[in-house]
Amino acid sequence: MSGGIDSSATCIMLQEQGYEVVGVTMRTWDVPSKFSTPGQTEPDDVLEARALAGKLGIEHHVADVREEFKEVIVKHFIDEYMKGRTPNPCVMCNPLFKERILCEWADQTNCAHISTGHYCRLEEHNGHLYIIAGDDMTKDQSYFLWKLPQEILRRFIFPLGTYTKQEVREYLRQKGFETKAQGGESMEICFIEGDYRDFLRSQCPDIDTKIGPGWFVDNKGLKIGQHKGFPYYTIGQRKGLEIALGRPAYVLRINAEKNTVMLGDAEELKTEYMLVEDYQITDMQELMQCKDLAVRIRYRSKPIPCRVAVLDEKHLLVRFYSEASAIAPGQSAVFYDGRRVLGGAFIASQRGIRKIAADNQDKL
Repeated sequence: MSGGIDSSATCIMLQEQGYEVVGVTMRTWDVPSKFSTPGQTEPDDVLEARALAGKLGIEHHVADVREEFKEVIVKHFIDEYMKGRTPNPCVMCNPLFKERILCEWADQTNCAHISTGHYCRLEEHNGHLYIIAGDDMTKDQSYFLWKLPQEILRRFIFPLGTYTKQEVREYLRQKGFETKAQGGESMEICFIEGDYRDFLRSQCPDIDTKIGPGWFVDNKGLKIGQHKGFPYYTIGQRKGLEIALGRPAYVLRINAEKNTVMLGDAEELKTEYMLVEDYQITDMQELMQCKDLAVRIRYRSKPIPCRVAVLDEKHLLVRFYSEASAIAPGQSAVFYDGRRVLGGAFIASQRGIRKIAADNQDKL
């Protein structure tokens, strides 16, 4: 229970369906804006969730996991940027943290199932449970859940999968929670307010002396200007480069070892192939035989038709069949058959991708 619109509606729906509900609110990171009253000792989301639990007459617990969250999720977020990659903290948080802790609390409180306010649903196929994209494609969160294992999915209930956000708001109004229904959206990354660069500086005060300025280079490796340090840039970035080249420039590659950032034009961001690593596929045979296979390479991006070749136990080679651009190492590549999630992987370094593709043409 985050205290927000979606988890609140989920609690009410589950009660109406006859479930005995126990609420758990995770206190993960104390964002200053969540303390709206002077002297407040707990963030607003904890207070709102507790108040809702009281109105619904359900048992409520607060899991103070701030230290563990910092050591697992925030550390991974920082480490990825320090490697020149663009992290997906929500993808890591779901299997390594949020759902694991929910399962632990479910066991402690003798609950058979766990539930969240994610906009998606589940469907069984050939003995496996699959995540299905939510009906509201503007709120669909299936992209973030690809790493959830079968044993956790089999405990899950997703009540909001067939609702739009507007329908959820209207549902809360009908149940007498007008103020809750008018609530705002949650932050995309729950522990960051504003620019992630400021967050990096706050958590790594020596980042500007430890890494410091480096060179912008062109696609031939020639120096064309100075930048503030490679962690402050992401693949595909155009704004905020603070360099005048007389034409639009985009970040093509980041070299953390040399502290260089390669710039080029939009055309140079396009690619026909992508290398991914650490994949988790529900049924590899189904993935390989899927006639309508598509992959999303970032949250809210449209699925791109593709084919996949297995290179080894860690890597897959993806061939795109329509335009793909700005492949960012560290982001998730999530594979779909229509609205059904077949699995996912992390986008690997694309260094040498042309040779890798040429060497594996027979597999694609």
